[in-house]
Amino acid sequence: MRKARLKKTAFVAATIFALIQFVQPARNQSGQVLDTDISKKVSVPEGVQSILSKSCYDCHSNSTDYPWYTYVQPAGWLMAYHVRNGKEKLNFSDFGSYTKRRQESKLKSIASQIEDDAMPLFSYTLMHANARLSPGEKDAIVNWANHARDSLSSKN
Repeated sequence: MRKARLKKTAFVAATIFALIQFVQPARNQSGQVLDTDISKKVSVPEGVQSILSKSCYDCHSNSTDYPWYTYVQPAGWLMAYHVRNGKEKLNFSDFGSYTKRRQESKLKSIASQIEDDAMPLFSYTLMHANARLSPGEKDAIVNWANHARDSLSSKN
């Protein structure tokens, strides 16, 4: 009796798992650099752009690079949630559409989040080891963000 119940439970769980695979979230992959992209509004050195691309853009731009496991649910749903949430906070692809004050605030926030080790998220770097920032990369981003903010402020 117990063995039959276990088989039935396993069958139901496997069926549910198989069925949820048909519910795929929308992908965040525009592949285009828009006129509102941060690189079009403030000077971003190539080295800093490379760091941002590898450590930030998956969740904070319109160009997410999806690893294989995001095609398996519920991992894909979790990734979609993180991307949606990240883009609500900061979207490098839409940075130019922000007001000047918001741009300055976002640049200040970038610097403080990096200095406080709040970004990239620990949970993200667990699965994406290449997104971890070295001390030198952190310094490069913080220095760039502060300089870019000062540059925007001086244009007022």
